[in-house]
Amino acid sequence: MTRFVLVHGACHGAWCWRAVEAALRRRGHETQAIDLPCRGEDHTPAREATLAGFAERVARAMERPSVLVGHSFAGFPITAAAALVPDRIEQLVYVAAYVPAPGRSLRDMRKAWPDQPLRGSYVMAEDGAAFTFRTEMAGPLFYHDCAPEIAADAAARLCPEPVAPQETPIPDTDAATALPRRYILCTEDRAIPPTFQAAMVHDWSETVVMRLATSHSPFLSKPHALAELLCYEM
Repeated sequence: MTRFVLVHGACHGAWCWRAVEAALRRRGHETQAIDLPCRGEDHTPAREATLAGFAERVARAMERPSVLVGHSFAGFPITAAAALVPDRIEQLVYVAAYVPAPGRSLRDMRKAWPDQPLRGSYVMAEDGAAFTFRTEMAGPLFYHDCAPEIAADAAARLCPEPVAPQETPIPDTDAATALPRRYILCTEDRAIPPTFQAAMVHDWSETVVMRLATSHSPFLSKPHALAELLCYEM
């Protein structure tokens, strides 16, 4: 039995992993999907959120050796958590996720890529501390291959996302690169272009880069297929 800790991306919460958790448990594994700060039962104000705080939340969930899975933005906090609890991480799995480059924030990485599909898709809070995706754009960007009712429910659940963690670089990623890593590249992704995903792992062995023909949200559109890839060689 393997234990999986699942970390959501921007504006989402632990809720997005429910179907994947069920699929993993049916295979005999243990799961824990967590809420990052500023959502769920954590009422940290967005202006107080930090990438370090997000990483600490992930590290607390690593009570014992587990596979640590991060989607999208969560590539940053799971990478940062590797420096805090490297002995408890059996493997890092990035699902359509950012793979942090040392010294560059998520915002830096996104802006450096020529294709910017998220431009105009979000609204900033009045104080500039958080942003929220426009509900009408969430479906086409994130859930275009999901059943309509699933896409509508997910879009309605989106929450404000703190800005500061996305503007914070990780100076040193050596702890993460020293661990076993895999990448699940979503080939129909409209939020993080597949070409961008491929560029982030261009120097990884082909044996650890797996492909899934889904949107940015395989946990909703193909949860069983995603669970199967997560269990690969486990």
